Amino acid sequence: MEAEAKSEREKANVIEEPEEVKEQQQDDDDDDQPMLSSQALEALKEFLSEQSNQSHEENGRGEDSEKVDLVVEDWRLSQFWYDKETAETVAEEVRKLSVSTSSSVVCIACPTLYAYLKKIDPSISVQLLEYDNRFEQYGSDFTFYDYNKPEELPQELKHAYQIVVADPPYLSKECLEKVTQTVEFLKKPGDSYLLLLTGEVQEERAAELMNLYPCGFRPRHSSKLGNEFRLFTNYDPGERLGGWEDRNKLDTCYLPQIVLVGFVKSYKHSF
Repeated sequence: MEAEAKSEREKANVIEEPEEVKEQQQDDDDDDQPMLSSQALEALKEFLSEQSNQSHEENGRGEDSEKVDLVVEDWRLSQFWYDKETAETVAEEVRKLSVSTSSSVVCIACPTLYAYLKKIDPSISVQLLEYDNRFEQYGSDFTFYDYNKPEELPQELKHAYQIVVADPPYLSKECLEKVTQTVEFLKKPGDSYLLLLTGEVQEERAAELMNLYPCGFRPRHSSKLGNEFRLFTNYDPGERLGGWEDRNKLDTCYLPQIVLVGFVKSYKHSF
């Protein structure tokens, strides 16, 4: 009873604020809320719409048995998943390499590929190096990886893989250089198969850093990125992956230097 009486007294002492005060407080609260730019808001609306449409289409087609479940892309981590055709094509290439070499596979920052590899061949040995801890769901197949610390990895992974696939999170020179350090840490000495999925702008750097050449096959993402992406390899895939692009065209990049060196030697020998 005492508690009830006290509660009634407290209610009686409450002073109702004027409506204009409430409205002012509401306006102040609204002013304090962060606002997205019109461009960012429009991009967000478009992304959410695409995600919703994709979900409805998949449900309508009844493709649950073929679908590979992935966590939602996180733009803040520069995550953009491959579309189904890209994931299946690259996964099948990697599977064939693994079978022919009896080697395990390591995927650097390409969880889509990991998921599809496990779908087409659950017995394949694949290690996923990823920054996003949501992929801890893959258990011992997951290793935390920060490209800013390219060699801070378990020692048992050093020189343990004949097949290395990498998809650097950013299209910067620094990022590719650090991922190259990681590749060197992971790959076995001698013959190794390297596959790099990254922007076309990295073509010269990929050749310079890892001796990689572009294939005819063009990777695509479910989010339809504006940047043109390419698949680079250090081996000739033959008829697979669209084959290497015109190697003669690529080799001409070094021809002027070779000609110049030959000219200098001939010039010196003429005296």
